[in-house]
Amino acid sequence: MIPIHGYVAPRFEEVRNAFVRNFRRYGELGAACAVWLRSELVVDLWGGYRDRDRRHLWQRNTLVPVFSTTKGISAFVLALAHSRGLFDYNERISRYWPEFAQNGKESITVRQLLAHQAGLCALDEPLDAELLADLDRLAGVLARQRPAWTPGTRQGYHGISLGFYQNELLRRVDPQRRSIRRYFQEEIAGPLGLDFHYGLPASLPPERLAELQDMAVWQFFLHFRRVSWRFLAAAARRRTLTFQALRNPHFSRPSHIFAPEYARVELPSSNGIGEARSIARLFAIFAAGGKELNLRPATFAQLIAPSEPPVGGNFDLVMRRETNYALGFSKPSRTLPFSANPQAFGAAGIGGSFAFADPAIQLGYAYLPNRCRIESCDPRDQSLREAVYQCLPKAG
Repeated sequence: MIPIHGYVAPRFEEVRNAFVRNFRRYGELGAACAVWLRSELVVDLWGGYRDRDRRHLWQRNTLVPVFSTTKGISAFVLALAHSRGLFDYNERISRYWPEFAQNGKESITVRQLLAHQAGLCALDEPLDAELLADLDRLAGVLARQRPAWTPGTRQGYHGISLGFYQNELLRRVDPQRRSIRRYFQEEIAGPLGLDFHYGLPASLPPERLAELQDMAVWQFFLHFRRVSWRFLAAAARRRTLTFQALRNPHFSRPSHIFAPEYARVELPSSNGIGEARSIARLFAIFAAGGKELNLRPATFAQLIAPSEPPVGGNFDLVMRRETNYALGFSKPSRTLPFSANPQAFGAAGIGGSFAFADPAIQLGYAYLPNRCRIESCDPRDQSLREAVYQCLPKAG
């Protein structure tokens, strides 16, 4: 028997069925899924085990590392700062951060950076935990970096580096020079009562954190059909942009990002931990226009607007497939078709986590597992999303 707990609103029973099938069909270890629809929590499920040895059940308040789903939370932080008039998406970054204007970066706009078009996906200077903890020193490294292509002409996933640049931009425009972690806690998490953190809080009891089960090498090749062969080939060669973008700082496996030396470091692109309920609620709030945070309609209009692809097209030079980005989020695309609504925006994390907002129906969704799979479109998440949309006509 698989221990499944939680609640689904009437007419959302198929989401529970899909959640249960994930354990039987895909070997789910532990997971949580939450859906908010028009300010109502209609799905709140959790089940399985939070540890690899299956000794400890997943609890209602279990927190999960979400990797690049963190990018969505950081994008919300920037959106709120934009709404408060701290910067303009179309303005050059160097206006707010003068030292940034060197080595071909003088004309890069905030919008280009957040759309992964800045050419700053890989950093030449080696990064370690000590350097990353010193934001002033890190800012110097970021300012010296030369773009890998002419900004605005191509796109490539800034998988790790994006958060560093977002962080320094926010520190430059915020009167209190707050980082993303502090701004989020004080302006979003605190007021809304959200359980999400950048890195591991020192006060977090170990029994609240889900233990990650990394994908073994043989399992990775078992699922290679769902991963771009171009990406696999590029990730294996040291001289490629893919290798360089994903290996600095170097993590030997996904869970290494929470090793003791990195546990307290702020990585705004990749080391968030949280509960599905809180993440889905935040996406639902922004799907409904962000009124609870006094988000200006002009900012909301930017979030739901179509993406602006680079002149060279949507082929991602890092992920080696077509992608679609805007303002720090992923937008629906052929390789990540998470919604039929082009206004939707979301964020996917290595390992399988995913969260998105659908403004057309004011929906916020989050799925967080602790068994890692590395695929272009995780079948566990896909089955849950399809079940949610299947239930919507019944919900009215």
